[in-house]
Amino acid sequence: MARPRIIVTGASGKTGRVVVGELLKAGYPVRAMVHREDARSARLKAQGAEITVADMIDAGQVFAALKDVQRAYYCPPYDPYMIQGAVAFATAAKEARLEHIVGLSQWLASPAHPSLMTRQQWLVDRLFSMTPGVAHTIVAPGWFADNYLMPIGISAHLGMFPWLFGNSRNAPPSNEDIARVGVAALMDPSRHAGKRYRPTGPELLGAEDMARAIGRAVGRSVKPVPAPVWLFMRTARLAGVPVDVIGNLRYYIEEHRRGAFELGAPTTDVLDVTGRQPEDFETIARRYAAAPHLRPTLGNRLRQIMQSIRAPLSRGFDLERYDRELRRPFPSEPEFAPDSRVWRREHGIAESAAPLSSPGPGPGLGGLSPMGLNAASRASGTGSFAPARTTII
Repeated sequence: MARPRIIVTGASGKTGRVVVGELLKAGYPVRAMVHREDARSARLKAQGAEITVADMIDAGQVFAALKDVQRAYYCPPYDPYMIQGAVAFATAAKEARLEHIVGLSQWLASPAHPSLMTRQQWLVDRLFSMTPGVAHTIVAPGWFADNYLMPIGISAHLGMFPWLFGNSRNAPPSNEDIARVGVAALMDPSRHAGKRYRPTGPELLGAEDMARAIGRAVGRSVKPVPAPVWLFMRTARLAGVPVDVIGNLRYYIEEHRRGAFELGAPTTDVLDVTGRQPEDFETIARRYAAAPHLRPTLGNRLRQIMQSIRAPLSRGFDLERYDRELRRPFPSEPEFAPDSRVWRREHGIAESAAPLSSPGPGPGLGGLSPMGLNAASRASGTGSFAPARTTII
């Protein structure tokens, strides 16, 4: 009996590429949907995936991509038009008579969140759940382990672990574990339809815990260093992170400091869904530490020093101007996720439940209200900008 064909959107991203690889190994025909053909899509093709190039907000391209497909891993485009792409995908899914959509969502998804993307993600989840005849599973991780390991070069060469989050903690999942949960759901819709999963790592960790794990991975002593949000924003811009992503990260940093990722963590979802224990943070860090640019050479160290000097001298985005010119809507009464009764009810968090640790003063955005966060974004500096799109990865 032929296995169902599965489309993977965001297929060259950090969870999408793993989903493609795992499905191919299990013998499923996979159509990998990408924005463009490049070295990453070439690797997927070499593994045996069928490549289709499509823009999620182009309904015609989405309809063509879903032809003769039975199931889908939906990794939404991380841009202001997320909801338009989701409507196109849901319409095409109904037309193509898809059996099952496994959607990558967010732990924070709620209707009045200050982040536009997070509000839209909440709507996307409901849209797919209401699509007639199509089963739906939600995979909603929190802050990925990958996010903490982006500045691992600073740890490897300078012995510092930049930390933005005060005294809060998280049980961060690996890209691979998030993907494996999605793959397990795709392979057995009857078991997973209608369910929501939150992949996490095996234990709650704070700054000191992660710094020690990274130190063991890179083979040197590493200490957590409080980092200001404005410096993070400028460093992210230098690394090519689009303005849309940075504009939403400012709110996620504040959520982290408030303890949003501690609530309900860790879960057993990775083990329950995949039958495998979740990867611990040190295991993930060791995988990243194998990168050639982290080798303890003089050239690598000098490059890291130069990047560290360049970041505070660079220009940041003017996020308020970007939001204003894009005419982004903003809730009349914005709420961070743990302050939202809707979010607590949907995630099974008791009204009285509080984070296990207080975020403390820290170097982040402080106790500002969501509206105040807009004003505080000026700390990221001013500069030119252009609308950009990327993928949640």
